[in-house]
Amino acid sequence: MGDFLISGTAADGCLRIIGAETTAAVNRAQSIHHAAPTAAAALGRVLTGAILMAKELKNDADRLTLQVKGRGPIGGITAVSRISTRNGAAGNLDGIFVKGYAENPYADLPLRASDGKLDVGGIVGKGFLSVILDLGLKEPYTGSVPLLSGEIAEDLSYYYAVSKQVPAAVSFGVLIDRDLSIRKAGGFLLQLLPGAPDKLITELEARISSMPSVTTLLNAGASMENILEDIAAGYAPDLSSKIPCAYSCDCSRTRMEQALCSIGKEELRRILEEDHGAEICCHFCGMKYQFSEKELESLL
Repeated sequence: MGDFLISGTAADGCLRIIGAETTAAVNRAQSIHHAAPTAAAALGRVLTGAILMAKELKNDADRLTLQVKGRGPIGGITAVSRISTRNGAAGNLDGIFVKGYAENPYADLPLRASDGKLDVGGIVGKGFLSVILDLGLKEPYTGSVPLLSGEIAEDLSYYYAVSKQVPAAVSFGVLIDRDLSIRKAGGFLLQLLPGAPDKLITELEARISSMPSVTTLLNAGASMENILEDIAAGYAPDLSSKIPCAYSCDCSRTRMEQALCSIGKEELRRILEEDHGAEICCHFCGMKYQFSEKELESLL
């Protein structure tokens, strides 16, 4: 079975529950970018976060960008999610797509001495987490918070608390296999809705902290439905929506032409004079686009 996002509510509609299995998407990203283990784990967590947050999108043209810009060896990490809807109708969500890249996917660090786990916080470093939500309005919504740990999940939870003023519990995981492929990846996001008692998120966080990691559970055979139902046990969870998701880049020759135009006519003339053509490589999928001298001239 491929990747999917599952969502619903609990606690009489006071709690939104979103979970996603993202193993195939993270594997695809690692394959494209040839990411080292620690970099793959960091990139995979950001990709998973962008998939979970895609529930905020309403239309096919909407985009959500999750950026982590730290001063660690990996540099910046960017993931962009979009949706497809049945007949283009808002609310009829039938697919989620994500793409992403890291500035230095070859970055790697030794396992943490404290627990033997991948040092995602170390490879990310200190910096900022930003969310850009483009819903086709005059200006996109942008929110940014300092990174608390660089472990991504804790940082995203902090973003919801500070920028969105919504208490949330977030957990991500990427399990690297012995052959360096992605064995399991996934995560979940729990959000309090209006009317929820403040103690609810505290109770859920305590329950989550006592559980094995999300990838440990997935690797042991638990489904994301099982995990979410266990977390919300006693609060009558209703997981009513299940949507496929996948890694997919929507780059095109037209978009690359627009990128060339955006650098300005002076820079285009310089490229023409010095290189007599151009090659642009997509950051997200590695696709290369060749532009001849004549094609560049037509852009002036």
